[in-house]
Amino acid sequence: MLHAPSSAITARQTDQDALALYIHWPFCIAKCPYCDFNSHVRDQVDYDSWQRALLADLVHEYQVSQNRRISSIFFGGGTPSLMDPRLVAKLIEEANNLWGLIDNCEITLEANPSSVEASRFSDLAHAGVNRVSLGLQSLDDQTLEFLGRAHDVKEGLAALETAQQNFERVSFDLIYARPDQSLYDWQSELGKALEFGTSHLSLYQLTIEPGTRFETLVRTGALVPADDDHCADLFELTQQLTSAAGLPAYEISNHAKPGQESRHNLSYWRYDDYIGIGPGAHGRRLNCATERHKKPENFLSAVERNGNGLKVEQALSPQTRAMEALMMGLRLAEGVDLKALERKTGLAVAEMVDKQEAEKLSTLGLVDSHTDRLTITSKGMPLLDAILPELIADTLRS
Repeated sequence: MLHAPSSAITARQTDQDALALYIHWPFCIAKCPYCDFNSHVRDQVDYDSWQRALLADLVHEYQVSQNRRISSIFFGGGTPSLMDPRLVAKLIEEANNLWGLIDNCEITLEANPSSVEASRFSDLAHAGVNRVSLGLQSLDDQTLEFLGRAHDVKEGLAALETAQQNFERVSFDLIYARPDQSLYDWQSELGKALEFGTSHLSLYQLTIEPGTRFETLVRTGALVPADDDHCADLFELTQQLTSAAGLPAYEISNHAKPGQESRHNLSYWRYDDYIGIGPGAHGRRLNCATERHKKPENFLSAVERNGNGLKVEQALSPQTRAMEALMMGLRLAEGVDLKALERKTGLAVAEMVDKQEAEKLSTLGLVDSHTDRLTITSKGMPLLDAILPELIADTLRS
């Protein structure tokens, strides 16, 4: 069951103009067959060039959005745990020098659970990282091989133990709804995962993304994904087990003990301003959408040429901002504060939400729209992708 939001979730930053900062590190040792993220395999990485480029990109964003503070930093990828900890430290230091970090700023780094990367955890903690998101993905060796992961279960659990020794907060990812995975299999695996005592879990159903190796396998019939009904049963089981363990879902795929939600990702889902630097990074700030060049070499060339890695910087209409805010916010258990969205966009609720459809879905128990807050119910969450287009008013699509 998706629970009603706790006060820890709804409490907002005291610094109302704070920014979230996302830093993308695009390099991986290998490309996983399910991954459609902006990741690249390179034999060598020139850290001096990357430090200059990322710092220049950071300074550019500061020049655009001064007089604000940073509420969270998230190093994503790619595989950020491959970064030199000295570069991580330098970027955190520069963000603090430019904007200043709020008290207890959440600083997260995504990490692969290889022994090589786990050996850097102590240095990364000293660099300023206080939260790690570990890509375990499975607790079964055969499945890890199927997913193209470089680690096995023993190595992954050793990395998890090292992470828990070095960081204040630890989360890890698991992928479920895999081909031929039974309810019993997932119950056993998730039950074991919950015993490790982390305060946060990200539990994603396997999706077949365009352009991935898995998509090719599906297209040729070599891979048969789990069917929708079975996925729905697995999702329901996931909610039951995590809620019973005290880690209810606060977002469709993310579970946490109260007060341990990812503050960075909450900023993203709540449609607060966030800055994105590094190859392919997206941002939303000052009613503008930003996007950096994706290919690492193109990003470096753009920074050398222009002083930043921007490929796109586009003003967003109130209608686009409203649509994006609804698409992101309705993933959350807390839903969307419609009055706040009115103030943010200048649009009336009737211009953003199809009230007739909302009432119909409410009658079916899929949506709660009786207050100024629009929320997808626990019954409706498995149908989120189908519900969202129905709720958005036609005026936002034109």
